[in-house]
Amino acid sequence: MLIVILLVFILSLWLRGPIPQHLDYHNFADKQSYFGIPNFWNVVSNLPMLFLGMYGLWQGISHWHWRLDLASKCIPVVLSLGIMGASVGSAWYHWAPDNATLVWDRLPMTLVFMPLFALIIYKFVGKEVGTVSFYFLIPLGVFSVLYWQHTETTGHGDLRFYIFVQYFPMLILPFLLWLSPHRPSYIRYILFVLGWYVLAKCFEHTDYYVYGLTHFWSGHTIKHLLAALSLWYVLKLTTAWEAEMARTR
Repeated sequence: MLIVILLVFILSLWLRGPIPQHLDYHNFADKQSYFGIPNFWNVVSNLPMLFLGMYGLWQGISHWHWRLDLASKCIPVVLSLGIMGASVGSAWYHWAPDNATLVWDRLPMTLVFMPLFALIIYKFVGKEVGTVSFYFLIPLGVFSVLYWQHTETTGHGDLRFYIFVQYFPMLILPFLLWLSPHRPSYIRYILFVLGWYVLAKCFEHTDYYVYGLTHFWSGHTIKHLLAALSLWYVLKLTTAWEAEMARTR
């Protein structure tokens, strides 16, 4: 079933053809400037992610000995570095939104999506598959952004690899949980991660509508805050996963 879903997703993207980055994506609703910072709220709303990433990195290093092998030891560390990088990259992008700065928003985000996906595979499919997935998915995530950047510079932008990296893990996650015989207590954290992330994406796509209602915060600003809430549960998930491995050593 998982292989069929994978093939259908890949086939759908292939049949869709190249997907360029529309320039109106950079035209956000909230353009308020304060203290000399353009697009103030879209910039500073990334701060919670920075603090979460720093906390996650501290935990990942502190719990290094809890984890069983190199892949499992690296997953929380790479994930936390990705969260910190995504915070800085997103703030930089929103300071001056264009395709050039968007690269530095998306690149570290792949270092959040891919280690988290590898962690889920490690737990719910198997240690061996999860280890191979980690070493495969990290380069795939980085490649997806560099490929998009290259295609944009040649005038034929193509986001399909990045769309796969961002959305396929979220699509396959409910099936992994459903088909796996494992039912750890921290499965609720995974559902919270997924739920808050989906809600964040909803606010991202209603940027102008939300700003029209509040005249203060836009949908994109709220998206950043909800994404941070989702990442808080990611960190709770990694801690519970590490503790489980420590008990079984």
